[in-house]
Amino acid sequence: MKTFILMSKLAPHGQSLIEVANRMKGAKVARTWIEHAKKQCPEVKFLGHYALLGSYDFMDIYEAPDEESAAKISMICGADGTFQVESWTAIPENRLAQLAQEMQPPEYGPEHMIS
Repeated sequence: MKTFILMSKLAPHGQSLIEVANRMKGAKVARTWIEHAKKQCPEVKFLGHYALLGSYDFMDIYEAPDEESAAKISMICGADGTFQVESWTAIPENRLAQLAQEMQPPEYGPEHMIS
């Protein structure tokens, strides 16, 4: 499974973060779209859902088998126009170190030297 990050922020024409947070108190609004996503994409495993203070309002971390499943999650989250969404691929730090080790600098001869 691959790890993905779904970053979402409230659409400029919609409710404020305070209004959404107040709605979330009594109802399980935050979980509603995730439950819908789980029904549509049962292969996806949600690892965390966070409210943020910054340029994004919410962050979801999840595992999915491929980019197409991640695209479905993004479309489900943004379907009603409440949120603008962005999906990111997350690569574990140790895997990134392995990839860097595998990279070999190109071998250039004297004809490619800048003088």
